[in-house]
Amino acid sequence: MRIGEIAAVVGVTTRAIRHYHHVGLLPEPERRPNGYRAYSLRDAVLLARVRRLTELGLGLDEVRDVLADDAGRELAEVLTELDADLARQEAEIQERRRRLAVLLAAGPGEAEPLSPGLAALLAKAPQTDSPAAAKDREHLTLLDATGAGGQEIYAAMGPLATDPAVLALYVRLDELADAPVDDPRIPPLAAELVAAVPDEVFAAIPTDGVVVTGFKEALLAEYAPAQAEVVRLVMEAFIERGRG
Repeated sequence: MRIGEIAAVVGVTTRAIRHYHHVGLLPEPERRPNGYRAYSLRDAVLLARVRRLTELGLGLDEVRDVLADDAGRELAEVLTELDADLARQEAEIQERRRRLAVLLAAGPGEAEPLSPGLAALLAKAPQTDSPAAAKDREHLTLLDATGAGGQEIYAAMGPLATDPAVLALYVRLDELADAPVDDPRIPPLAAELVAAVPDEVFAAIPTDGVVVTGFKEALLAEYAPAQAEVVRLVMEAFIERGRG
């Protein structure tokens, strides 16, 4: 068989066959006196196996490993790994579709692409007009989008979301919008904010890389001077407590 003929029999392109030759996946057959490749039935069987394995999702290096093992003992292992990888992809696709369904069901501007953990956490929080509370939600959404959050952390923060005392702390932080940086209300408010965070939250957050370079400055710039001082004190205590 010529290259075009074996390509038609197996159902691949001649370009694919030449590529398989180039990468050493398919051995070069003998050539006729006129220079044309002469493919045998054995070559067709091997080519068909390559096609079947690639259609299953194996990369060419994986196919080469399988073909190199005459006994085929590695094939089951490779296919098992492939099946597990496809299962992970399927689960990820289902989760993405679930989140898209939530967004599509909501009106314009009524929903954000949040992870299930953060969405559940925010759903527990009572409605409030507090600007400070709104900022916290934005910061959580940012961390969620970057993957810095997590189900364990959001679950640990559940009591905070439903605690009425936390809303009172937000109100006190709002009241510092026009205060000077040496306002005597700053230290006690910072201490109460730190004390309000359950130990489980600190245990769930890794201490390495808690504050990325530049993030702290950008975060503090979101607040008025006195409020920023409160947040700074909270962040410092937060990092120290997390290390302990």
